[in-house]
Amino acid sequence: MTDFLAHYHLLGPVIGICTFLIIGLFHPLVIKGEYYFGTGCWKAFLIVGIITLGASVWVADVLWSSLLGVFSFSSFWSIKEVFEQEERVAKGWFPANPRRASKK
Repeated sequence: MTDFLAHYHLLGPVIGICTFLIIGLFHPLVIKGEYYFGTGCWKAFLIVGIITLGASVWVADVLWSSLLGVFSFSSFWSIKEVFEQEERVAKGWFPANPRRASKK
């Protein structure tokens, strides 16, 4: 598949579109993760990031290696975003989970 995409000069656009979709996937994951699990879900993002980073180094195909790398660093970035999401909830920009005890 990579040969086909490279031959027709589509590899860059496909990686770009997939990157856009991966980043878009992490936005609701951060919101829902913080809502249901609080900031403790950062550990899951770290584990997923480490695993996919290792996979991106291990995979030889440039398309899949690139997408795994994008997924990995999007996961790492989500760690920061989870803590910022907690601040956004405290400001009232997003709803707080009423079933979770508040830290206040």
